[in-house]
Amino acid sequence: MWHWLGRIQRRFQLVRWFILLVLTLVLALSAYFTYQAKTANVENIKSSLQTKTTLYDEDNKRPGHCTRKSTYVELDKISPNVQNAVISTEDRTFYSNLGFDIKGILRSVVNLIIHRGVITGGGSTLTQQLAKNTLLTQKQSFARKAQEIFLAVQINKVYSKKDILTMYLNNAYFGNGVWGVEDASKRYFGKSASELTAGEGATLAAMLRSPSFYNPIDHMDHAISRRNLVLDLEVEAGHMTQADANAAKKTTLTLRNTYQSDNGNKYPDYFDAVISEAIKDGVSENDILNKGYKVYTTLNQTYQQKMDNTFQKSWLFPANAADGTQAQAASIAVDPKTGGVLAVVGARGKHVYRGLNYATSMSGRSPGSTLKPLMVYTPALESGMHYDSELSDEQQSFGKDNYTPTNVNGVYQKSMPMYQALANSVNVPAVWTLNKIGLQTGINSLAKFGINLNKSDQNLAAALGGTSTKITPEMLARAYSTFANGGKLPETHFIRKIVDATGTVVYQDNSENKTIISKSVAKEMTSMMIGTFNYGSAMSGKPSGFTVAGKTGTSQVSWTNAGQKDEWIVGYTPDVVVASWTGFAYTNKTHYLTGAGGTVKTFFKDEMEGILPNTAQTSFNTSDAQSIARSTGTDNTGSSGDGDVWQNVQDSVEKGVESAKTTIGGWVDGIKSMFGN
Repeated sequence: MWHWLGRIQRRFQLVRWFILLVLTLVLALSAYFTYQAKTANVENIKSSLQTKTTLYDEDNKRPGHCTRKSTYVELDKISPNVQNAVISTEDRTFYSNLGFDIKGILRSVVNLIIHRGVITGGGSTLTQQLAKNTLLTQKQSFARKAQEIFLAVQINKVYSKKDILTMYLNNAYFGNGVWGVEDASKRYFGKSASELTAGEGATLAAMLRSPSFYNPIDHMDHAISRRNLVLDLEVEAGHMTQADANAAKKTTLTLRNTYQSDNGNKYPDYFDAVISEAIKDGVSENDILNKGYKVYTTLNQTYQQKMDNTFQKSWLFPANAADGTQAQAASIAVDPKTGGVLAVVGARGKHVYRGLNYATSMSGRSPGSTLKPLMVYTPALESGMHYDSELSDEQQSFGKDNYTPTNVNGVYQKSMPMYQALANSVNVPAVWTLNKIGLQTGINSLAKFGINLNKSDQNLAAALGGTSTKITPEMLARAYSTFANGGKLPETHFIRKIVDATGTVVYQDNSENKTIISKSVAKEMTSMMIGTFNYGSAMSGKPSGFTVAGKTGTSQVSWTNAGQKDEWIVGYTPDVVVASWTGFAYTNKTHYLTGAGGTVKTFFKDEMEGILPNTAQTSFNTSDAQSIARSTGTDNTGSSGDGDVWQNVQDSVEKGVESAKTTIGGWVDGIKSMFGN
């Protein structure tokens, strides 16, 4: 018997120690979360909600603000029909609770058990939701839920209930890119929040559960069903009589959109890219738009204005398709020393908030010969070849698959120096060189520049840009920055840092340059790529009065030799790298580049002639490889060879045609503007 009593006593002591341990843990966590709540910037919630997120350029000047922030209105400007509907559905004890609701927490615990440890949301008061939306992430976890409760208590101490409700309604998301009850009222019903009827107020409250599912623009039937439920909940909560609810249910939801977004910025493509990068760096879209941050960017307003001006000149771009579809285009300018994006235009046509930015996000496009310097000629120099090494230019097949490249102009020479093959973008010497140094060597080189080929693209055809790997103008601008930056590859970025309303740094860019090739190789590559603009494939795109190095690229369509899917050009000086692309959003037999209208070279030239006069105009530390070869007596191409004659004829004709297109296009657009078209 004494034996059994001893065992019971020991078990009782274990239980007691366990309870003490749990209580100690609870007290410790409570102390921790209380400290966090008291040191949080609760006092700044209201001011941050009323302050627009401001962007600063590279010189810390303000070009505008970057926000979809709501129009902030006080509670007396918000109809009681909205207030009562929201309280009835989201938090019936709002005016009496301490910021949290015990019953709601217990319901959450029950749901936690039912769903086997998965937090499913729900059980949050309006104050908790405000804490979550303004001070916390949207991630569901025990710690986050506990933080939410303690912050809600602190908010309840600092603000009145009217202030809390006002802040909640001004920060809530109502779908279709609209935050806040005032802008939502105008977006859906064409009126101010103070004028909303019972049915309209219930409809807005209904959207809070799921804005995408219950908004009347996209799902009118769902919106009406949920609205009617909200009206019944208002009756249960004592905010409405059953007769009034029944009358409201019979009303028709008349949609009218008078909402006008006040972005307040001049450069929407750039600011969209800032938002996307902030999200990638761990700052939520809601935070970047609604918390009154100061976002310090790498934007150069002069470069951006010049690039925007170019994109307004329709005659510089390829002609529309027969059905009127506009050829798309994009450009990006990067500081090769820092990787900071100085300017960007992501698409032609009407701006769509965070729509597809062809400069930073497109995929499935063949970059053409822009890969030759990165995948072929840089590793060739590193393998011991030189700018004037003779490369084979005879029709031939390579590899086990007998890959047989062809030169675009149909002209073949027995051999030519590397600088001429690169500048004139001759295909066979490029593939011959890649085969000579080894395919894997080329693949590895391209990876050093930040471009990792898909397995299916790892073949000799990649030398000519025949790939499906995602490659964008931003990626090419970054890669070519290596040549302008003495062999150092930078990280492209739009944001330098983000600072919140209290001065705390929310995000800091710490990207660094990485040396991937030697200074001598970078210099030799630049000397060859100067020829691209002096006498090679980009001669018609050379900006007047400036020395530029770079490369062109095209990808052909399969059904004709007289059309392209994509056109690319990358050009750089020691001060700036610009990469441009043009093509149709969807390429088919009625939507491809036919040669009518402008080309990537024409609008590239125009934007560079706008940008370059505003740079430091730093000179290259080398000359054109062809002039170097001639001065040293190693140039064997002469000036009367068949290849050179043919190339010079082509270039002269192309340059004359482009000049005529530009002049005539300017006349046409001038005439259109006279008639307001």
